[in-house]
Parts: sequence; structure tokens; C-alpha cells
Amino acid sequence: MSYPNTPEGARARPGRPRDDRREREILATVTALLAEAGYDGVTFEEVARRAGASKATLYRRWSTRRDMVMAALRAGPAARSGPDAIDTGSLRGDLLALCRRLDTTMRSSDGRTAMLLLQAGLEDPELCDEIERSTGPTGARLPADVVEAAVRRGELPAGVDPFPYEEVAGSVLLLRRLNGLPADDHYLASLVDTVLVPALRSTGGPDRTLPRGIFSGHPTPDPATPATPATPTEETP
Repeated sequence: MSYPNTPEGARARPGRPRDDRREREILATVTALLAEAGYDGVTFEEVARRAGASKATLYRRWSTRRDMVMAALRAGPAARSGPDAIDTGSLRGDLLALCRRLDTTMRSSDGRTAMLLLQAGLEDPELCDEIERSTGPTGARLPADVVEAAVRRGELPAGVDPFPYEEVAGSVLLLRRLNGLPADDHYLASLVDTVLVPALRSTGGPDRTLPRGIFSGHPTPDPATPATPATPTEETP
């Protein structure tokens, strides 16, 4: 979204040094607005109004709405102190690490925010791509380097398709989050061992064409069925 005299992608203008405390307050406002109104509801005008800041202050920090939302995600739901790369030395370990990361991210925000961000990503695939680039692997997708390492170790066949992981893992973890159900290590190990690994091993072969998973960032929509975002009826801490 662009605003008058502020081209999308314009460089931030020089100004006073940033106030880190003030920036955290603004990003908290962005996160709260995401939960209330979704991605489309995050505008420079509304963030400025709620945070008691000027639009010029926001534009000095972020040139686009997407930049501002990414900063809020990195400061909140997608924040983490560990390394971005997933490399445990085994496919099972990598899948467990990815699932733990995704579940942690989902549970660090309220369920409505997770649903609204998913809906925004389905409508704006570039947003999904930017989230993965900006925050590192979120666990929603199966990274190519994880697949390549598993193929080299002989744990997966060549030509494996990430569809089972990108359709199932995020979907079930989000569903459990919305319904207040745990996803402890026993559950995640069961998901990986009985569903994800066998399903991934079954996708090899040059003659098989699978759809894109819902968390792939680029699923193929059904034009006859408009997407309707689910709204949780009850929040679970």
C-alpha cells in the first residue's frame, strides 16, 4: 500500500536517532492491530493514531506497511534467540525442530492473529515469502536444504515433494492452538513418526504431481470457493 508523496519502497529519510523504547511501543501497537483487524487493517494512519505518533515518524522507520508488519513479527511472534538454520543431522530431528519452532511462534501470539496472518498470506503470497526471508525458517514450510540433506543421507528419495509437510504440519498445529490443545514433545514425535516422515517418503518419483500445501505460500485457490477466514470463538492463554 502506498501513500501520497511516499512511494512504495522509498528509502527512510534521515532524522533524529531512533528511540528503541518508542519503537517497541509502536510495534506493540502494530501487533495489537493485527490481532484486531488483520493485515489489511494495519495502515500508517491507524498505527500513528493509536500509538500517538506522526506518520512521518513511522515513515522514518519503515517505508511500507509490509516492512512495518515484518518488524512487528520479528519483535514479537517470530522473535527467537537461537540460530535460524535447522540442521540436527537427521530428518526426524529436523522435522521435530521445525514443528517446535512453528508451534512456539503460533503460541506466542493469540489465535486470531495466527489465523489472520495465514489469510493475509494466502491473499498475498509475497508476504509469506517475506516472512520466511525476514525471520528465517518459521517451520510453516519445509526448507529445501532440509530436504537436500535428507536425500544425501538416504532418508528421503530424490524428487521428494514438500506437500505433506506444508499441508499437514502447520494445519494441525494451528488447529490445536485454536482449540487449546497441547503440542508437547510426545505429540510432535508422534506427528513426525507416523504422519510426516512416511508421507514425505511416499512422494518420490518423477511421475507424481502434487498440489501446493496451504502453508507453501503459493497454494492454488479454488475460484468457485471464496476463502472465509475462521474466527476462534474463545481465546486460550
